[in-house]
Amino acid sequence: MTERTGRAAAPGGGAVPPAADDGHPSRVRRHTGALQEVPRPLRVASEVCARLLVIAAGLALLVFLVVQLRVVVVPVAIAVLLAALLAPLVRWLHVRRVPRALATALVMVGGLAALGGLLTAVVGTLVDGTAGVVQEVTGNIGSLQRLADATPFDLDVGVLGDQLMVLVRDNQQTLTSGAVSTAATLGEILAGFALCLFTLIFMLHDGSRIWSFVRLLAPRARRARIDVAARRSFASLVGYVRATVLVAVVDAAGIGLGLWLTGVPFVLPLAALVFLGAFVPIIGAVLTGAVAVLVALVTGGPVPALVILGVVLAVQQLESHVLQPLLLGRAVRLHPLAVALAVATGVVIAGIAGALLAVPLLAVLTAAVRSLAASREAAPRTVDPLLAREGEPPPATAG
Repeated sequence: MTERTGRAAAPGGGAVPPAADDGHPSRVRRHTGALQEVPRPLRVASEVCARLLVIAAGLALLVFLVVQLRVVVVPVAIAVLLAALLAPLVRWLHVRRVPRALATALVMVGGLAALGGLLTAVVGTLVDGTAGVVQEVTGNIGSLQRLADATPFDLDVGVLGDQLMVLVRDNQQTLTSGAVSTAATLGEILAGFALCLFTLIFMLHDGSRIWSFVRLLAPRARRARIDVAARRSFASLVGYVRATVLVAVVDAAGIGLGLWLTGVPFVLPLAALVFLGAFVPIIGAVLTGAVAVLVALVTGGPVPALVILGVVLAVQQLESHVLQPLLLGRAVRLHPLAVALAVATGVVIAGIAGALLAVPLLAVLTAAVRSLAASREAAPRTVDPLLAREGEPPPATAG
C-alpha cells in the first residue's frame, strides 16, 4: 500500500526514500552554496582560462596540420597571392571581350615568359661574371687587409681565405651529401611549383565559382556577412600584393642603379635578390641590403661599400616613410609591431615560407575582423574583391 505523499512502502514496512532529483529545491540550494564558496573573480578567471586552453589547443592543431602539409599549403598560399596580383589583369582583358580562358592563358604565358627571361638573365650574368669577380677579389685583398688592420682585432684576410679553402676540402663528403639533400629539396620545389601553377590557373579562370561553393560551408544565417568579410579580405590582399610589388620594383631599381654607378658586378642578380627580399618585410630588406654591401666591399673596397650602404639606407627610408603609406593606404592598415611579430612567428613556424606568408595572412585576418565587427555592412554583390579600396568596411554612422 502506498501513501498519498507518493512514497512506496518498503517490504519491511518502512518508506522508500525519494529518488535523487537534479531539480529538487534542496539540491539546487546546495549547488548554489557550493558556487558561492568559490570567489567570483577566481571562478571567472578559471572559466576564461578553460576557454583559452580550448582555443589554444585548436590553434596548435591547426598549426601542426599546416606544418605537416606544408608541401601542399605553401604552394596553394603562393597561388592565392599570385591570383590577387593577376586576377585584376584577367578581368581587364575579359571586360574587353577577350574570352576568360584565353585571358587566363595570355596572363599565364606572359608571366612565365617574364619569369623565364629574368632567370635566364640572372644565371647568365652569374656565369659570365664569376671569373672577373674572382680576379677583383684577389686584387682587393690588400685593401681588405688594410681595412682589417684598422680594426682592434688581429685579422689576416689571406689566412682566413686559406682556412676557408681547407675547410671546404676537408668537408667535401659532407658537402656532397648536402648536395644530395638539396637535389631532394629541388624535387619538392619543382612539385610545389607545378601544384602552384595548376592551382593558379583554376583560381584565375574559376575563382568566383570556387568561392560560391566554399561559401556554402558557412551557416545560412551568417552566410552573407561572411561573404562580405571574405570579399574585403581578398580586396585587402589585392592591395597588399600590388603595393608590395611596386615597392619591390622601386627598391630593386634604386639599389641596382647604385650598384651600376659604383661599378659593382652582379648588378642584375643583386637587384633580383633585392626584389625578392622586399616581399619579406623588415628582414628581407636588411638581409638583401647587407648582401649588396658585402659584395661591394669584397669587389670594390670600402669606398664603394660605403656608397652602397648609403644608397640602401636611402631606399629603405623612402620605402618606409613614403611608398608604403602612399601605396598601401587605408586598405591595409597594419601596425609595425604587428608586422614584426607576424614575421618572427612565421620564421619560427615555417622558416622563409612563413616569413613570406605571415604578413599577407595578417592583412587578410585584419580585414575580416574589421568587416565582421562593423556595425553595418554592404550587400555581398556590391563589394568588388578585386578593388583594393574595398578592403575597408564603411564607417559607422552616429546614432
